[in-house]
Amino acid sequence: MELNKLYYFHVTAKYQNITKAAEELYISQPALTKTIKAMESEFELPLFQRKGRHIYLTSFGRYLKGETDKIFAVINNISAEVKKIKHESNSSIRLNVLAATSIVTDAVLEYKKTNKDAIFHIIQNEEANCDISVTTNSVNFENLPDFSEKYIFEEKIYLAAPKSDEYANKTSISLNEVRNKGFVNLSGSRLFRVVCDKLCESVGFIPKIIFESDSPATVKNIIKTGMGIGFWPEFSWSEFPVNDINLIPITNPICQRELIIGLHTNAFTPEIVSDFYRFLLNYIMKQIKNKKSEKI
Repeated sequence: MELNKLYYFHVTAKYQNITKAAEELYISQPALTKTIKAMESEFELPLFQRKGRHIYLTSFGRYLKGETDKIFAVINNISAEVKKIKHESNSSIRLNVLAATSIVTDAVLEYKKTNKDAIFHIIQNEEANCDISVTTNSVNFENLPDFSEKYIFEEKIYLAAPKSDEYANKTSISLNEVRNKGFVNLSGSRLFRVVCDKLCESVGFIPKIIFESDSPATVKNIIKTGMGIGFWPEFSWSEFPVNDINLIPITNPICQRELIIGLHTNAFTPEIVSDFYRFLLNYIMKQIKNKKSEKI
């Protein structure tokens, strides 16, 4: 039984009127009547009984109508789901945030103000299938999809210290001067922690961690209490300068990292992905410019 014939029957059974059914189906009444008769011949059963100019479902017709109601409900649902998936696909941005979580989160919130339909899927995985990655030079890029575009920001890393007499007048510092101090830092799984540990190792010591957290906000707050010292990226933690903390330039070693914003090569990239990529670059550039002007 062909699906289009079942649909013709389905519409006719809904109206129990050849004229109305033919109008909805955009076919002639004789063509519809011929199709119904062909189905009755195929089933060897009457589907409608005719009384004058009217038609009524037989018991066989009522059974078939019940079954076609189910079939076309499923088909209509499939159509709706496909449209929904298409909309979500055209509105989705798979964002892999391996670094600079704070500034990227701020950018997402700002973008959503004028792009309310944007759907962000934010992940943190060095081997993820994604549209955009925010990462650093500490990552093994062989595990990430290829970049079709990328932009690299150089970001200074400062020593963050409480505003005590020991650090109050410091205009620069060497890491060797604080090798025996207690450090507050991100947990070992975070890329910024990896970068900071390598900087300490480059001058011959392993930092003594007295507090660690997965949350940059928690790390910032603990440093503010004066419990210990830590490292502070120039712009990717958003808040810079900080009233309650001395952010001291480090002269030995040169402390900086690369922040890499990459657009990945995909078979189908919705326009919204490219649009957010450009927005994110511009947002970071604007934040860097603002922070430089604040320090002057």
